[in-house]
Amino acid sequence: METTGKLKVKIIMGSTRQSRFSERPAQYIFEELSKVPEVEAELLDLRDYPMSFYDAAVSPSRGKGKYDDKLVQEWANKIADGDAFVIVTPEYNHGYPAVLKNAIDVLFPEWGRKAVGFISYGSAGGARAIEQLVQVAVEVRLVPIGKSINVPIEVYLKAIAEPSKENSQAFAQLRQGMWGDNVQMFCTELIWMGNALKAARIK
Repeated sequence: METTGKLKVKIIMGSTRQSRFSERPAQYIFEELSKVPEVEAELLDLRDYPMSFYDAAVSPSRGKGKYDDKLVQEWANKIADGDAFVIVTPEYNHGYPAVLKNAIDVLFPEWGRKAVGFISYGSAGGARAIEQLVQVAVEVRLVPIGKSINVPIEVYLKAIAEPSKENSQAFAQLRQGMWGDNVQMFCTELIWMGNALKAARIK
């Protein structure tokens, strides 16, 4: 399989609330993916894209990648530049944040035929938020990988207590699961699927 250049993986922090936890696992997976020579990882913070809630007159599926709202266009350009995505999300009341849904809904063609993996935390490890996000991802033609990372409560508590958001030792526990190194399996599957879809898109 041949691809052009590095695989560009965009890591999206799906929460904008004060004292959010999402930037900690996002930073961790960014550091891990950055160790892979063939990957170019980038953190995307929705705080940097304070878009209004979806109110466009023309559906993103019909707009051909052109948006009247400047912030939406900037967001679209970032997503279009990506080959694969990691979405880091909390679980709120059996679901995921409205700001994350909006960030997905304001675009359409930019997501298409690219891999996505999910990292979640909260009630039930965020599993129910991921279940809902998978349905949304498929509808915008993203390709969800089978592996996800659900942050256990004990890891959450250790990580949130650390003074630094970088080089978290608490997340090392994710590598010691019953079935092996969950972080490595997640990254390997995301990179494989991302490269496979990238190769198909550039044919």
